[in-house]
Amino acid sequence: AFGPVRPFVNIIEAERRHAGRVKADMDRLGITYDRDNPYLGKIAAPSSLLAACEQGAEAEIENIALYDRLLPTIEDATVLATLTALQRASREQHLPAFERCVARGGEMGPGQGRGQGRGRGRSQ
Repeated sequence: AFGPVRPFVNIIEAERRHAGRVKADMDRLGITYDRDNPYLGKIAAPSSLLAACEQGAEAEIENIALYDRLLPTIEDATVLATLTALQRASREQHLPAFERCVARGGEMGPGQGRGQGRGRGRSQ
């Protein structure tokens, strides 16, 4: 709804990579899943960038808590490594990006962010 703005463009690309890792683990384990996103086009965009960043921060906090509950139940070492990395990304990259956006009142900061416009969320 607001175009290709940070932190969303970076986090969307990161989430695509994360989904790919999870799908690879599920494929390896023979777990089936919907190939299409059943929620696509069913969730209304927030009314402003500030509201979007607030919702993003809340979602990352919920994700981190979900991983806290889920990780102790995982026995497969590869899946554990994948989900631990995804939790770390939520805690150390995505949540701080949304919190910066909220602190700026929904205004995007200068520069390309930590990913230098590559959506990687870390210096290269």
